Amino acid sequence: MFDGFWENVVRYFRYFITTLLGVFLNAFAPLAPLFKRPVTSIAVLGFFAGALVFIGLTLRAMLGLSTI
Repeated sequence: MFDGFWENVVRYFRYFITTLLGVFLNAFAPLAPLFKRPVTSIAVLGFFAGALVFIGLTLRAMLGLSTI
């Protein structure tokens, strides 16, 4: 009844990793040309850093983790 159970578990884990990798590659592939010039690469990195800070501060305020 449990023949090959762990093989299936490993197979689904590999499927999850490859699917996640494919999503990230397809999401960030259009941004690759922006990193060829230093000015646009700094702007893109600044945008991502700002977005992460914004999300972090928003979640902290929503969850009541700090007094803002």
